[in-house]
Amino acid sequence: MARSTMEVVFLGTQKTEMEGAKYVKVFYGDEPDGKTEHGLSIIGMAVADDHADEVFAAGAHFEPLETVRITFEVDRGGQNKGKNLALHIESAKPRAATQANPQTPASKPAATPNKPDAQA
Repeated sequence: MARSTMEVVFLGTQKTEMEGAKYVKVFYGDEPDGKTEHGLSIIGMAVADDHADEVFAAGAHFEPLETVRITFEVDRGGQNKGKNLALHIESAKPRAATQANPQTPASKPAATPNKPDAQA
């Protein structure tokens, strides 16, 4: 199966349980086509069964219209068509700068008071 990632505008996650089966979907927005849609095109993607709880729970941590990164795989569907199944969802915001060479207070030089110039 092919695996890919895309960045889209987050709209929500939805879980439906019927007859012992759990169905989870991720909804995201796309550019409207200007012919049949105006504003925001709403697209739903099914979530792979073994990732359903994780993806649904992750949806609680995003603001509406926040840009998210969805990792998905393309499963074979009927009539030679692919079916996208979400595996993971995360914020597309850059990670905090704390990972990029943080300076601890011990590594900073101590502040020294301004001393008058001895040669003046």
